[in-house]
Amino acid sequence: MPQIAGIKYETDAHGTRRYVRIDLKRFGNNELLEDFLDGLDAEIRRGGETITLEEFKKSMDNRQKKHV
Repeated sequence: MPQIAGIKYETDAHGTRRYVRIDLKRFGNNELLEDFLDGLDAEIRRGGETITLEEFKKSMDNRQKKHV
């Protein structure tokens, strides 16, 4: 795989590629990277605790009342 400036592959003790370092100054505003990271975040949260829309609205109303 060709070397790309600002992207570095790192290997484990066995020499297997396991990690990628991305220069965020260079690629931090990349929409595809943001989509990829958002997808990872969604996958991590899958099966997690959820609340109903009504519960969310009520909590937002309560927060606004505290800050007025």
